[in-house]
Amino acid sequence: QVQLVESGGGLVQAGGSLRLSCAASGITIGNNGVGWYRQAPGKQREPVAIIKSGGTTDYTESVKGRFTISRDNAKNNIYLQMNSLKPEDTAVYYCKILTVTYWGKGTQVTVSS
Repeated sequence: QVQLVESGGGLVQAGGSLRLSCAASGITIGNNGVGWYRQAPGKQREPVAIIKSGGTTDYTESVKGRFTISRDNAKNNIYLQMNSLKPEDTAVYYCKILTVTYWGKGTQVTVSS
């Protein structure tokens, strides 16, 4: 049974940083593409950062230069380092293994102005 458990969210002031973690179980991340998505109130879920199966990364324009996605295959974890946070980054953040249709419960990130 696949499980993805996100953690590390919280309340932070604009300009601050957070590091999100995602622990995967029931599946080996391996060389699968993985990503972080977010959903703000009243908006659709959107991709934020992806590591493709070949190892290249892709970011949505609004987070380029501020967010960094990484993975630790030994720990079967995925991370999202978020710097220079802005109020518009407020959302529930979810990790995903791109080849699996499972979503975790997400972790709330709230950025105050």
